[in-house]
Amino acid sequence: MASNQNRRSAIRNIVAGTAAITATGMLSSFKPSEEKELGADALKGNINHAVCRWCYGGMSVEELCIAAKDIGIKGIDLVGPADWPTLKKYGLYSSMCNGAEIGLNDGFGDTQFHATLQKNYAEMIPLVAKAGYKNLICFSGSRRGKDNETGWNNCVAGLKPLMPIAEKHGVTLVMELLNSKIDHHDYQCDRVSWGAELCKRLGSENFKLLYDIYHMQIDEGDVIRNIGEYHQYINHYHTGGVPGRAEIDDTQELYYPAIMKAILATGHKGFVAQEFIPRNADKVASLRKAVHICDV
Repeated sequence: MASNQNRRSAIRNIVAGTAAITATGMLSSFKPSEEKELGADALKGNINHAVCRWCYGGMSVEELCIAAKDIGIKGIDLVGPADWPTLKKYGLYSSMCNGAEIGLNDGFGDTQFHATLQKNYAEMIPLVAKAGYKNLICFSGSRRGKDNETGWNNCVAGLKPLMPIAEKHGVTLVMELLNSKIDHHDYQCDRVSWGAELCKRLGSENFKLLYDIYHMQIDEGDVIRNIGEYHQYINHYHTGGVPGRAEIDDTQELYYPAIMKAILATGHKGFVAQEFIPRNADKVASLRKAVHICDV
């Protein structure tokens, strides 16, 4: 997920705009000998590719759908009911639904928000299922001085009543792992081990984690080993270049082809969503390149 300012403002008000939709791009400079024009039919099919809508606020949802379809992307992350008809128009899947959360800071880790969150999620879960989707994002929220045990207990108390509803409708509530060092100071679910412990305590297959590679590289590193150790608690992944959440090419410190291979080795059948903020003028070309970097 994004920085506080960019992500929050984008969630509240995605500004429709215009953008040039291009159909060509170049393969990552990790493999300069294989550079060529790429299209949807060039993808290998091992990874279910998605893209986060908020990163492309200068494009309308329809424009993003057109670009995604051309690249071979299957899903759009972080859209709610208002945009689902547009995704369906282009045969794209809402790979991580949103719209029930209060925000990134005010989550299930605080009992003061439980009544509102339980109402929101109890109403949204059936809508997600009716639309044919499976994943609905949620957050721990900030620590606000709580130790780990209190945070776990509060999250269990808030989420447990929702598990029968999620199970009935076949929807998974997915808590995102966010870094508390740079982007989301004081966020509680900032380590994969913390999230995994919450999964164990809830004991439901309808509660899992969103492993944001960008965030976890910042807070704990050891990305490939942690993916291997905790993969049973993870059902979704986000990308992003470190540092800065820009393009995931050779301008940043992570080598995404190796990470993608590690994800595949776990048997992951869910989505990997691009959640970097393009710095290049041609944002669609950056997205195309990122998809091909991850298409192992």
